[in-house]
Amino acid sequence: MVKIKRKFKPESEESASESEYSSDYDSDAELQKAFNKGLIKPGLNVVENAEEPSKRVKVYNKERLNAKYEKLVLKMSWIERLDLTSNKAPMAPEMAVQIEREEQKRANLFKGNHKIPYVAPEVDPVLNDFKREIEFQRQAQGAVIEGMSRLHELKIETKRPDDYFAEMAKTDEHMQKVRKFLMAKQEGQQKSERVRQLREQRKMAKILQKQANEKKAAEKKKMLDEVKAFRKGKLKNLDFLNDDKEAAQAHQKPKKKQLAKGKPKVSAKRQARDAKYGFGGKKRGSKRNTAESHLGINKRTMKKGAKPQRAGKAKRAQQKNRSNNKGGRR
Repeated sequence: MVKIKRKFKPESEESASESEYSSDYDSDAELQKAFNKGLIKPGLNVVENAEEPSKRVKVYNKERLNAKYEKLVLKMSWIERLDLTSNKAPMAPEMAVQIEREEQKRANLFKGNHKIPYVAPEVDPVLNDFKREIEFQRQAQGAVIEGMSRLHELKIETKRPDDYFAEMAKTDEHMQKVRKFLMAKQEGQQKSERVRQLREQRKMAKILQKQANEKKAAEKKKMLDEVKAFRKGKLKNLDFLNDDKEAAQAHQKPKKKQLAKGKPKVSAKRQARDAKYGFGGKKRGSKRNTAESHLGINKRTMKKGAKPQRAGKAKRAQQKNRSNNKGGRR
């Protein structure tokens, strides 16, 4: 792009119509017309190229920079500056465990949600940000350890005396509010984590149930195909049905009675009730007569080894009449 600055004055012999180009309100079109007519003479214009600005010469004066640095540096003792250049502190076991938990948490997040593209832990920006914070913490811990040792060498106390008194900037009520807020936030995070775990368990249960149904349907289809083949005469026997029964029995869950070894334990309370009220059993038809009750034999009153009591005279006569009536009918 070329900018043209006009630095000419109209000549005296030029007409008034030509001098109109000297006004401050000349437009680009008017300047173009003046250039075409030759009114803008060579030597009266300054051409500036905006694409090629003037190159600035860079100067690196090391001596002057060092002199300026010496002026800026505060020449004071270390106790006044307290600047440190230290190495990072060793990683605590708790930090390593926390990093593993974060990696597992991110892996579970990608595993449970197929919409999010998988990102390896090495290039995961979220996880790297967490590791970066840990690096900052380790650097600060290393500086604290070195600074405390240097302060102890200078015999400077680093702990508050027992009689130290200071007024806190925040009141106890404010700190209690902060504590309640933090506790509520932590409980909310734990609740959301439990909900997320339950959601993942439900998803896994649905997946397993779907797989089991698909397997069952495949086995059923296979059996029906074999039955059709047997009907068509392609198979000579039905041994596959026995195999299916054995497999079903093997996969069938054992009953509680089969799981229990020996006799089940009975509580003392249950034993006392059984001794008092009996062992339960069938109630329907318990009041009907039997062969023994018809003869007047009572099992409860009859002693072990004793002969049954003889029926009374009226009872015997009644039985005799019944036997005679039956003989007469015959």
